[in-house]
Amino acid sequence: MSKACPLIFRQIDGTIARVSAVFVSFFVVMFLLTSQVLFLYFISVDFLMRLYGLKEYSLIQYLSLFTQRVLSLKSEMTDAGAKRLAAGFGFFFMLLLIIEYHFKLDTAIFFTAGAFLVCSFLEIAFSYCIGCKVYFIVKKIYPAFME
Repeated sequence: MSKACPLIFRQIDGTIARVSAVFVSFFVVMFLLTSQVLFLYFISVDFLMRLYGLKEYSLIQYLSLFTQRVLSLKSEMTDAGAKRLAAGFGFFFMLLLIIEYHFKLDTAIFFTAGAFLVCSFLEIAFSYCIGCKVYFIVKKIYPAFME
């Protein structure tokens, strides 16, 4: 986690966040392969549930916890602020993809989904958060951001 990440001094399991990123990426790829916009709506609603503290109703959260238990993945605690920011960016990406889908902007969908999947891959493989870098830049330009 970068020193530029927003800190809220509440710890969550970073392993669960990374496993969740795997599931979200899977659903985005399924959307790209099938053009079924319901995948994007599902992810968007799931992001909202997790952003607003309704994790117990999140299917992706449930699948991530189950996967962690089955695979005996070790917990890595991290500050929740960075993961909350990443979920906010993820929700933004899903909204953008939904809009692009309804306006039939196929090239834009390809680039937006590609950018999302690259960010997601970096989080999954290296625990590297692009959102924290964007946050740092935005805070330099607009210091009152997210306060």
